[in-house]
Amino acid sequence: MATINDNYLKLKAGYLFPEIARRVNAFAEAHPEAKIIKLGIGDVTEPLPEACRQAMIKAVEEMGDRATFKGYGPEQGYAWLREKIALQDFQARGCEIDASEIFVSDGSKCDTGNILDIFGHNNTIAVTDPVYPVYVDTNVMAGHTGDVNEKGEYQGLVYLPMTAENNFTPDLPDQKVDLIYLCFPNNPTGATATREDLTKWVNYAKENGSIIFFDAAYEAFITDGSLPHSIYEIEGARDCAIEFRSFSKNAGFTGTRCALTVVPKTLKAKAANGEDVDLWKLWNRRQSTKFNGVSYLVQRGAEAVYSEEGQAQVKALINFYLENAQIICDKLSFAGLNVYGGVNAPYVWVKTPEGLSSWDFFDKLLQSANVVGTPGSGFGAAGESYFRISAFNSRENVEEATRRIIEKLKV
Repeated sequence: MATINDNYLKLKAGYLFPEIARRVNAFAEAHPEAKIIKLGIGDVTEPLPEACRQAMIKAVEEMGDRATFKGYGPEQGYAWLREKIALQDFQARGCEIDASEIFVSDGSKCDTGNILDIFGHNNTIAVTDPVYPVYVDTNVMAGHTGDVNEKGEYQGLVYLPMTAENNFTPDLPDQKVDLIYLCFPNNPTGATATREDLTKWVNYAKENGSIIFFDAAYEAFITDGSLPHSIYEIEGARDCAIEFRSFSKNAGFTGTRCALTVVPKTLKAKAANGEDVDLWKLWNRRQSTKFNGVSYLVQRGAEAVYSEEGQAQVKALINFYLENAQIICDKLSFAGLNVYGGVNAPYVWVKTPEGLSSWDFFDKLLQSANVVGTPGSGFGAAGESYFRISAFNSRENVEEATRRIIEKLKV
């Protein structure tokens, strides 16, 4: 009989968001009259920018003409998109990133998991706590961890707590680690990292031969000019960091699917024989073998983000969601709750009322206010007694949800 990858059996009973969906569906079936507002999963709600839509419509027409039809494209992405990304997202900020170092993909969630294909099984891996669950679960699936304990922590991972006491920015580990996951602006806490914060991590990585996986999916929400948008704004990061970005949240591509990963050609890691190996070559081989590229239509839509019209429309989208975040922060603070994040980020991190666990607060909010958020404990042990609320929704829903919370939960 065929055998399975037993590492999947180590995974906790349910991925966070399916468990949320299960509870919400059960409540909806029992209370069909309830008008549930979902501020949980970070899915966007507003339409694609007009510039992107028009670019994709034009691309569809091109696909109907033999002279302009496109078949398989380059696995790494079309040069015209990679060049615009390199110029406007990186070089314009002083980052020495070449278009050839950019790999276009169908999602940063996929890339942060797939990147493990090119790394060995003997690395010591550090994750923040709380953490985006994909970072942990993909390492479990790949066999990089032991079993899970009663706190939900996996043996073999180094957990770096992010708490109110350290402003939700992790301290350096007190041991040598090889792979480090950092996400700023942070999901789930909404915290941001300063240049000083990232500089200490780059210095640590260079001193210890570590690689930083830097998830910058929410960088477009940074409005504070003093904060870095890319880890490559930090000197030396080309030699120790891989950066992941996405068009999902800035341009509303969650259902359209387009992202990118930056692997500098100066980045190296050790082979088993001690030889230094170029990670760019490994990732290029991995993508060429396992990925057929993002569709031509979608890449034309992504390219339009960098047009003058596209930039203005994306900025309007970002401002809309940031205004939602401000409303959530203001209203929940008025309700007597302690809130964090929501500035330079689309997520608000809420301290649950005394005596309520994260899931208790989830159930209370669902049952009394018919509002859905995300239990902080689902992001790790340090997320217990916290709750994530997303600004990705309509203005009407955000205002109604916060009105209900004030009415039902004012403390």
